[in-house]
Amino acid sequence: MEHNQPQTEQDLTQQAAVRRQKLADLRAAGQDPFVNTKYPQDAYSADLKAEFAGLPAEAETGKTVTLAGRMMSKRVMGKASFAHLRDQKGDIQIFVKRDLLGDEAYAAFKKLDIGDIIGCKGEVFRTKMGEISVRVTELTLLAKSLLPLPEKFHGLTDREARYRQRYVDLIVNPDVKQTFVKRSAILRELRSYLDGKGFLEVETPILTPFEIGAAARPFITHHNTLDMDMVLRIETELYLKRLIVGGIDRVYEVGRIFRNEGMDPKHNPEFTTIELYQAYTDYHGMMDLVEDMMKTVAQKVCGTLQIPYQGQTIDLSHWERMTMVEAVRKYSGVDFDAVQTDAEAVALAHEHKVELPEIPTKGAILAEFFDAYVEEKLIQPTFIYDYPVEVSPLAKRKPGDPLFTERFEYFINATEFGNAFSELNDPIDQKGRFERQVAERKQLDPASKAQVDYDYVTALEYGLPPTGGLGFGVDRLVMLLTDSASIRDVLLFPTMKPLD
Repeated sequence: MEHNQPQTEQDLTQQAAVRRQKLADLRAAGQDPFVNTKYPQDAYSADLKAEFAGLPAEAETGKTVTLAGRMMSKRVMGKASFAHLRDQKGDIQIFVKRDLLGDEAYAAFKKLDIGDIIGCKGEVFRTKMGEISVRVTELTLLAKSLLPLPEKFHGLTDREARYRQRYVDLIVNPDVKQTFVKRSAILRELRSYLDGKGFLEVETPILTPFEIGAAARPFITHHNTLDMDMVLRIETELYLKRLIVGGIDRVYEVGRIFRNEGMDPKHNPEFTTIELYQAYTDYHGMMDLVEDMMKTVAQKVCGTLQIPYQGQTIDLSHWERMTMVEAVRKYSGVDFDAVQTDAEAVALAHEHKVELPEIPTKGAILAEFFDAYVEEKLIQPTFIYDYPVEVSPLAKRKPGDPLFTERFEYFINATEFGNAFSELNDPIDQKGRFERQVAERKQLDPASKAQVDYDYVTALEYGLPPTGGLGFGVDRLVMLLTDSASIRDVLLFPTMKPLD
């Protein structure tokens, strides 16, 4: 049986040279495979296996089909041979006989290599060994594979190679494709859910005119015609809320976001989010929407709300809700409701060995306590709400307690999955927060080019209705629903450093 044998560098170079020579010979004989422009494929492996599942051994179907795909194995036995062809839907065996194909065509078949892309026509039957197969009467080489496929392309040692050469990963590990089929299904169901709730999908600019004051560091580029620096967006929020001002009351975007920051199993420099905004509701309305949306999408894509993830079972049927103060009290024993001053909060941070934020206020220190004590404990789905105003520059203050905002994040498996607010719609408050945010950025980094988005403030001055907003990472949701440990496993082409 001809599969791919373990290869040294020397073997690979020799095999590649042999394949190039075969191509040269084909071209010299007027049989260049690359001149083929199409092939009349009319059947697929999995469909034929399903159609003839009940066919007994050695039985004929009388059905002639035309298949196309990549040859993944070959077993030559004198005047007859078997091979496996892999198409869009799976693998199927083909039976190639010299008497049926003819001497010249059979000799050409024997020179084919694993990985070559072929088309073949023939009749479907079941072999004595019980395998649905196609008895080939015509065979065409459609594209020559000039590089041998690796014998094994899985396991930790080759993980980098799999990400760099996803095309080879998909050829050799067909199960990988299922992750991306599922990713597509998840996006389809998310859109279907939001469309069904009356949200309008829109597209907003990826290239934006300046850096805003947010903490995320952007990628900067230059527009030649306008002779101005531009930045790749770090969020879709400010444009989407302009649309709420304009009267589109429910709006969302599946947005590619770019952040010039660190990389780890949960972060890639470019990633996909969905941000959505709904007029006349608040963050409690967003909580209800998240819970219903997650249950709906998981049920449709996975068929269950009990989701296996990295050795644990995540129960999406039950969602806990706690304020940040309640969560910190539960997991650290410290009650921030009893803390009166920033100085008291600093003393508690020293006592509990919690890192102080750059600007050590009570609210910012509460957020540090949450990071230190709580987040790692949140395995099952949990909403944490009522965030300090210091860490929530775009959220509306709580009417009864202006030190806190109407904001929540939700956590699964100790990871933040999404962020939501009752949106700040007071233009005077928003302008002040933006200006403070930019001033703080410039204080920490005098070279910062961050600016206040005064056009957004102008939009608010025309009137933004009370609005609930939500942003969540699509990649993390795909990781959860496909049981993938790293974001790189759910991105077809993750960002990689060049080998040279």
